[in-house]
Amino acid sequence: MAQYMISVWHDDEYELDFESEEAQRRVAQVMEFNAALTAAEALLFAGGLRPASTSIVVKPEGATVAELDGPFADTKEQMGGFWFIEVSDSTDALNWARQAALACEQPVELRPLQG
Repeated sequence: MAQYMISVWHDDEYELDFESEEAQRRVAQVMEFNAALTAAEALLFAGGLRPASTSIVVKPEGATVAELDGPFADTKEQMGGFWFIEVSDSTDALNWARQAALACEQPVELRPLQG
């Protein structure tokens, strides 16, 4: 079995009003996708992330660390959530990634875990 991370990406200005009909539709789609992953015994862990502006970067400076307001990367795209999955091969992983992109209606990145 192989493990992968499927990460959801959007621009740094993306904000979804979770009270809106659109958000409720997307949440339902993602919940259905999560249920399918669970039923297939492929889901290891999943979660949504708060905006990158809420992050704290902890950076080594010699024997100490500095704590800085995030985000770490200065980019227009930010990770918004993720799934860790365990599947038989890369074909299965890609199939789940396709379904994830359709469920959340955002680009996703599929990346194998080391090991």
